[in-house]
Order: sequence, then structure tokens, then C-alpha cells
Amino acid sequence: MTTSDPNKMLKQLSKKPQKMTRFKKYNQGKQRSCGRKTASCTRCGRTGVGGFVGQYGLNYCRCCFREIATKLGFKKYN
Repeated sequence: MTTSDPNKMLKQLSKKPQKMTRFKKYNQGKQRSCGRKTASCTRCGRTGVGGFVGQYGLNYCRCCFREIATKLGFKKYN
């Protein structure tokens, strides 16, 4: 069973419960211990996919950092 669309694959497997359980067993996501997806913003909870400021222990996404940067003491230079 090969297909490029995972939703189509799950639709096909819904009619075969044994194959569906095996598919879910071997294709579910893993718990990560390191990498980009493990870091999340302390303010809004967004994962570190886009822009993430983890330096100096800040752990803010770029949106939250832009909002509170001046309160933290950062200055914007041209």
C-alpha cells in the first residue's frame, strides 16, 4: 500500500483494523530529547520551529520576544 497522501492511507486502513493497529504502532511520533521541536516558548507555548530566542536562557518565540524586548532592556539598532 503506497500513497503520497497520509490521509488517504488512513482511510484505506480504516477498513482493515489489524493493519491499522500495526501502522499506528510503527508510525507514531517519538518523544524527542534534543532538537528544534523540544524547545517551547515560556510565554505562549509555541514550539521552536520558526524563530526562537533561546540564548541567555530567554526561551521566547520571535513574536513574544518582539513584544517584550524593550522591557527586558534590549535596544533596536538600525
